[in-house]
Amino acid sequence: MRLTSLTLRDISGNAFRSFVIIACAFVVAGFSLATILVARGATDSITLTQARLGADVLVVPSGNERTIEGALLMGSTAQIRMARANLEKVGAVVGVEVATPQLYLMSMSNSSCCSVPDMFMVAYDPATDFTVEPWLRKELGRDLTLGESVGGTYIFVPEGADTIKLYGYDLSLEGNLEPTGSNLDATIFFTFETAYEMARISATKAAKLLYASPDQISSILVKVSPGSDPGQVAKDIRAAVPGVSAITRPELFGSFREQMEGQRAVMLVVLAVILALALAVIVLVFSMVVNERRREIGVLRALGASQTAVFRALLASALTLAFIGAVAGIVLSALVLFFFKNALTEAFGFPFMFPSAGSFALLVVIGLAVALAAALAAASVPAYRISRRDPALSMRE
Repeated sequence: MRLTSLTLRDISGNAFRSFVIIACAFVVAGFSLATILVARGATDSITLTQARLGADVLVVPSGNERTIEGALLMGSTAQIRMARANLEKVGAVVGVEVATPQLYLMSMSNSSCCSVPDMFMVAYDPATDFTVEPWLRKELGRDLTLGESVGGTYIFVPEGADTIKLYGYDLSLEGNLEPTGSNLDATIFFTFETAYEMARISATKAAKLLYASPDQISSILVKVSPGSDPGQVAKDIRAAVPGVSAITRPELFGSFREQMEGQRAVMLVVLAVILALALAVIVLVFSMVVNERRREIGVLRALGASQTAVFRALLASALTLAFIGAVAGIVLSALVLFFFKNALTEAFGFPFMFPSAGSFALLVVIGLAVALAAALAAASVPAYRISRRDPALSMRE
C-alpha cells in the first residue's frame, strides 16, 4: 500500500511534470508505431502485389516501366498499348513456359461500385492466365464467362443493385480477392470477351466510349520454364521483340522500393531524434522532481522505507505516466493511419497495408515497449541517486 500511495502522490503532486512525461511517451509511442506500420505495410504491399501478379517477367512497351508500376501499385491512369502480335513473339522465346496478355482500361472516376475514387479495369485471357485463374479455380471452381467479373477487396455491387454498371454494361461480381494494400484492391478483372462486348455497348449506351481493340494489349505476363533463368529470359525477350521492356520480378517496383527506403530512412532518423529529445526531457523533469521531493523522501527513509521501495515507487510513477501517454499516442496514430490512409499514400508516394490483428497487436506491444523503456531508462538515474542518498542529509537540505 505504501508503494501505491507514494506512486499516486508522486503523480498528482506536479501536474506539469506529469503532463510533460505523458507528452513525451505519447510522441515516442505514436511515432514508433507509425514508422513500423508504414515501413512494414509498404513492404508487405509490394510483396503481395508481386505474388498476386505471379509473373516471373512482365513485358510492357519500352518507356512505360514507371507507368506500369504506378498503374499496378498506385492506380495511376495507364493508357498503355502495344501490338497483340508481340504475344506470339514473346511466347516463342526459349525459356518462356506461359505468356498471357492483359489489357488495362480507363479507370472509372468516382464509381459508385468502388469504395475508392478510381477503379482500375483489367481484361485477361482465361486460356493462359495464371493471375486470376488459380483463385477462380479454388473459390468458384470455374472460369469467368461473358459478363462476369471478380474484384479486389474494395470492389462491391452498389446497394439496391444486382450488377455493376460500367459504360452502360451490366457486369456481375462473382467474388473478391484477398487484400494487398495496393491498387489491385481497387481493380476489377474480366475476360477479353467481356471487354470487347463492353466496348461495343458503350458506343450506344454510355456517355463515354470505351476503346478496346482486339489488336492491342497493355502487357504480357510471363512464367518461365522450370530451370530457366528469368534474367536471361528477360534479356532474350528484349532482343527478340523490338520496342518492349522486360522486367523481372525482383526488378518490378524497384523505383517504389527506392522511394520507400528513402522515406523509411527519414522516418527512422526523425524517430531517433524524437527518442533522444524525449529521454533528455524526462531526465531533466524527473531530476527536478526528485530534487524538490528530497526532504519527503528523506523522511520516508527515516521512517523505515527501504532504498528499494523508494526506487520502485519513483520508477512506478514514471512508468504509469509513460503508459498513459503511450496508449494515447498509439490510439491516435492508428486512427490517423486508418482514416487518412489514402491521403498518406499519396503523400508518401507508395501504398501500405494494415497488418493482421495478431501482427498489429505485436506492433502495439513494440510501441508500448519503446515508450516504457525510454521512460524507465530516463527515470532510473535520478531515482537511483535519490533513493541511495543518506536520509539525514536529504532532510537537512
